[in-house]
Amino acid sequence: MQLFSRTALHFALAVILAALFVGMQGPDAGAHDNPSGTWNLVAEIGGNEIPFRLNLSVSERDASGHFFDGKRPNTPSSAGSFEGGNVHLEFSSYGATLEAKIENGKLAGNYGIGEKRINIHGTRSTNAVRYTPNAPDISGEWIIPLDGGKGEKAWRLILTQKQSYLEASILRIDGDTGTLDGGYFDGIFRVSHYAGERAGRLVITPQSDNTLKLVLSNSSGSQELMALRKAQADAIGAVPTESTAHTSVSNKQEPFNFAFKDLDGHLVANTDERFRGKVVLVDVMGSWCPKRHDSAPFLEALYRKYGKDGLEIIALDFEPGEFLTNPKRVQAFIRRYDLTYTFLLAGEPKEAVAKIPQASNLNAWPTTFFIGRDGLVKSVHVGFTSPGSGPRDVLTRAEFENEVVALLGIVRK
Repeated sequence: MQLFSRTALHFALAVILAALFVGMQGPDAGAHDNPSGTWNLVAEIGGNEIPFRLNLSVSERDASGHFFDGKRPNTPSSAGSFEGGNVHLEFSSYGATLEAKIENGKLAGNYGIGEKRINIHGTRSTNAVRYTPNAPDISGEWIIPLDGGKGEKAWRLILTQKQSYLEASILRIDGDTGTLDGGYFDGIFRVSHYAGERAGRLVITPQSDNTLKLVLSNSSGSQELMALRKAQADAIGAVPTESTAHTSVSNKQEPFNFAFKDLDGHLVANTDERFRGKVVLVDVMGSWCPKRHDSAPFLEALYRKYGKDGLEIIALDFEPGEFLTNPKRVQAFIRRYDLTYTFLLAGEPKEAVAKIPQASNLNAWPTTFFIGRDGLVKSVHVGFTSPGSGPRDVLTRAEFENEVVALLGIVRK
């Protein structure tokens, strides 16, 4: 009795052979046609090549992506498309776009705002990076002596190490670099970062005298620096400026005045009834400032936690002309972090000093004025930290909250 026809037998054999062929190729067969996954790229910035990673997710003609801050996903796209090998991603909270072509396993294109573009290129990430084993332990906090452009005498270098993998962040008076990460290769640590902002590459060479030789490359070019342990830095007077000792007000007995329009065109002033008897944080900021992407969600959390107790938060937003006339980037920034506190359009960044005349040495972004219930400035905090600053980030957030609690007169149990 014949169980199968010859045609049916041939079809079954074809199916078996096709299955064997796919099995030999492995589960990733054909995956090269879809660019989804993590890409190892290079950004050409300030005459330097800054390595970074970009994750892509493509489904039919839709695309999304995000950068990385260390190993943490960061700066997600707000919209995107993929067609004919062309990737288009929008990052509306920065007002930026990414345009790239993927061909033969390589990506090449650019990223930026308007005509201000940065060339990017690279290949898909395939294998885990293999660092040189037995790296020396350089973890902890170091001090970088220098005469900074904002009057600083030193920066902090914060290093978090796990075997030969390293995360690094340089903390300046106005905030940190984000998390540069990488590892140890043949006697040298190489780390870098680019999350659509704060580009940086740092080459660290341990020295025999327990110092670190540094080469820092970013949008300003490259510079050689040195890092010392705290005792060595103290001996030469290299002490970083504390965030509350940089900017002040000319007259602490004078109420802090502001009067600017909100995004709906309504004038909002410190004399409004809604601020009477309240603790007010006035945050001088710009949606273009990376540190504001660190501080904004934290301030929102404070506002939601303590608004019922009398806390108000006002963002004095300084934007370049095009985004001041059409505040679409500010609106996207607000949507991204679901911010509910008040935003006022104060002017362009170059106008900040003139428009906040009570401030002394106002030259860092962001700068936050802590105003008591009597309308007087009690302290001024400059800059903000990211998770890359490790214990310093924890300390910054605790200091902000503790001061709010004290000004509100809340007694903690």
